Amino acid sequence: MSKINDNGVERDMTDAEQAEYDAWAAQMQTLEAAQADAVAAKEAARQSAVDKLAALGLTVDEISAAFGLES
Repeated sequence: MSKINDNGVERDMTDAEQAEYDAWAAQMQTLEAAQADAVAAKEAARQSAVDKLAALGLTVDEISAAFGLES
């Protein structure tokens, strides 16, 4: 059982508090995973765009200058 600080007094969580905390922690893990997936998808899209522009003959410097991308 987890501990909780209740007005300066550390005590064990009640079953209800523990259940609420566990649900919150699971929700946070889900949100963090979704955020990580979104960041990875955005990076993959950015890299795909850079690759496509490079295939058209633009240099990395030209792509960076035109679109404010970091190489």
